[in-house]
Amino acid sequence: MKNVINILVFIGLVSSGFLSQSNTQNLKKQQKKLERKISNTKNLLKKVTNSRKESLSELQLINSQIESRESLLRLYDRQVLLAEGAIQQKQEEIDALSERVEKLKGQYKDMVLHAYKSRNKNGQMMFVLSADNYYEAQKRNKYLKNVTALHKKQVAIIETNQNKIKLEIAAIEVEKNRKKSLLAQKRLEREEIESDRKKKEVVLAKIQQQESSLLEEIKANQAKRHALKKKIAEAIKRELAEIERKRKEAERKRREANPGLAKSPVFTDESSEGKIISKNFEKNRGTLPWPVESGAIIEGFGKNKHPSLKDVYTNNNGIDISCRPDSPIRAIFSGEVTAVFPIPGAGRVIILKHGNYRTVYSNLKDSFVSIGDIVNTKTEIGTVLATENSLGTLHFEVHLVSGMTTKSLNPSLWIDR
Repeated sequence: MKNVINILVFIGLVSSGFLSQSNTQNLKKQQKKLERKISNTKNLLKKVTNSRKESLSELQLINSQIESRESLLRLYDRQVLLAEGAIQQKQEEIDALSERVEKLKGQYKDMVLHAYKSRNKNGQMMFVLSADNYYEAQKRNKYLKNVTALHKKQVAIIETNQNKIKLEIAAIEVEKNRKKSLLAQKRLEREEIESDRKKKEVVLAKIQQQESSLLEEIKANQAKRHALKKKIAEAIKRELAEIERKRKEAERKRREANPGLAKSPVFTDESSEGKIISKNFEKNRGTLPWPVESGAIIEGFGKNKHPSLKDVYTNNNGIDISCRPDSPIRAIFSGEVTAVFPIPGAGRVIILKHGNYRTVYSNLKDSFVSIGDIVNTKTEIGTVLATENSLGTLHFEVHLVSGMTTKSLNPSLWIDR
């Protein structure tokens, strides 16, 4: 029973070690992602001009930067807690090993003392020869050999445990240094957040002086978004109507060739191939590449509070990604181009079909594809629109088509964050 308990304890320690290591690796991956995100936003901020419109872009980027830095701080906190847990666990293991070594030394001391008392070889020989019979003599001889072997084994066990203690002490030093490094990074990140907040106050004061023109701009942008939503719905409706027309034409020809055949199933946008594409698109949710190689999300999906105007909110059917002027726009998944059209004041729009899903890329200066083209993941389909010295802003949407209706989905849940 004791052996079973020891085995279970050992398995528990090993499992907790693996879990701790796995958690640390995951946190490090998240840390690298956030650091890249902060670096991208920092590079975009360097390109912002001093115009009022650019000040709004700067404010949105600063907000994004602060949010990323705060996420990084929380990540540092989790890593520090993991390091502290690892240090505590290793210290407990060292204490347990040290206690075991002391017991082993005590046992070995008793063995050495016993061996010293019976060190006379003649004494050992007499111990064997004084047996009542041959069988008893064999047992006594075997006993002496076992005692000698036990001495050697005890020495080996003590040395093994002492080596384990040395390794655990070295591991503790590693964890302490990691914790020290994390705390230093955390301190620097707090300083950066404070610096960003000061910049934000300056930019905010500049923007709030232009409240009336900002409100007009918001109305104009909302009108563009409404026009885009209407155009997207019309484009998808035309696409589905064309699919239905082709289906009916194929059905008519089929019935003319075979008058006795029953009608084919009612219209569905999903062929067997389309279902496979849809499943593959769904399977890659959360891991799809960004539609731009480098950028920062400055407005999220759904209802968003305006960065400078109090009690003013906007509604977004997708996400807005700030990026360098003329940045190449990429397909986030393989698919077919089903629509390419302009929106007055909002550049060109491209819609890609992925089974029952559609991705929409708008505010483009150029488009490199035409309706019917088949594109692969990360194929460049156009470039982002930018005016004068401003940054580019890609408006990106994801839709699910069901029958003749479409539903807007949160693109942030589909791309790799």
